[in-house]
Amino acid sequence: MLATGVDGNPAGFQEDLSNILCCPDCKEIPPNLVEEFSSGDMVCQSCGVVVGTRIIDTRSEWRTFANDDHGGDDPSRVGGPQDEFIEGEQLATTVAFSESKAHKALSRTQNNANQDKQQKGLMQAYKEIVSLCEAINMGQNVSNAAKHIFKLVDKYKFMKGKPQEAVIAGCIFIACRQNNVPRTFREIFNLTSVSKKEVGRVFKQLQKFLQKLQDTEGEGATGLNTVTNYENTSVGAEDFCGRYVSQLGFKNQQKISKISRDLAEKANDIAALAGRSPLSVAAACIYMACHLVGEPRSSTPIAKQAGVSDGTVKTAYKHLFAAREQLIKKEWLEDGASMDNIPQVQA
Repeated sequence: MLATGVDGNPAGFQEDLSNILCCPDCKEIPPNLVEEFSSGDMVCQSCGVVVGTRIIDTRSEWRTFANDDHGGDDPSRVGGPQDEFIEGEQLATTVAFSESKAHKALSRTQNNANQDKQQKGLMQAYKEIVSLCEAINMGQNVSNAAKHIFKLVDKYKFMKGKPQEAVIAGCIFIACRQNNVPRTFREIFNLTSVSKKEVGRVFKQLQKFLQKLQDTEGEGATGLNTVTNYENTSVGAEDFCGRYVSQLGFKNQQKISKISRDLAEKANDIAALAGRSPLSVAAACIYMACHLVGEPRSSTPIAKQAGVSDGTVKTAYKHLFAAREQLIKKEWLEDGASMDNIPQVQA
C-alpha cells in the first residue's frame, strides 16, 4: 500500500498493519490461528479451516539428542553419515567424485591424505564385496553381512597371508547362508574365480573362527547374532528348488516349485539318497515335478542349471521313481497332476 507522509507527499510502500488475518468462517477477533509447520499451513484452531498456505518455518533447525546419547557430546551436522564398517572418526569432509579432471585429482589427493594403508585395504575389499553381491542380485543384507565378517577377519588378523579374493569368496558364501539365501561352491567359483576347494577350505576356517569368537566374546561383540543358525544347519535340496525352477523359466513356476520342494523334503527319508549331493536331488525333484504337472522338460537343461551331470540326475531320479507311491501326495493328483506323466525308468 502507498503511504502518505506528514507533508502530504508519498512516503513509499509500507506494510498496512491495520489488516488482520482472520478465519472467513468463524470471523473471531482476535483470530485463533495456528501455524502448522509440518504441513506449511495456517489453520484456524476453532473450525479447522486452512487460512493460509506456504508458511515458512523460521524456527531453529538444530536439534539436540544429548539425553539419548547417554551423556555424550551432541551430534554434529558436519560430514557424511557414520559407517559402522570403518573405524575411527568420520567427520572429515569428503570430496565428491566428478568427471572433471580437477575434481578427480582433488578427490584422489584427499583420499590419499585422509586414509592410512589399512583403511584403504578395507575400503577396496568393501567395494569388491558390493560389486560381487550385485552381480548375483544379492541384497544389501548379504553384502553388509559379508563386509562385517571381513572386518572381523581384518581386525583380528585372521587368515593373514591368504589371498584377499579367497577370503572375500568365503565371506560371501557365509553371508548367503546367514541370510537364508545359500549359494553353492560352484556358484561362488563362477562369481569369484576362486576354486571350489579353496572356497571350501576358507569356509571351514571362517566357521571355526566365528564360532570361537562368539564363544569368547559373545554375540554382542561380533554383531553376528545368527552364527549358530548356519553353524549347525546344513543346506538341503529343498533350498535350491525354488531358485532353479525360476531360472528354468517354467510357466507354472509356483506349482512346480512347491511340488519339487515337498518332494525334496520327503526325499530326506529315502536311504538311497542320503549320501547324494543336494544339487542332484533338487534337479531330480524338479524333473519329476515338471512331468507331474504336465510341463515336461528333459533332464539335460535341469542338470545344467544345477551344475551336475545328466547321468547323476537320472540316477537320483531312479530312486525317486522307486519311492513314488510314498512321495506323491493325493492332493497333487486331485489338483490335476498325473502319475502317468512321469517318465519310466529305463532298465
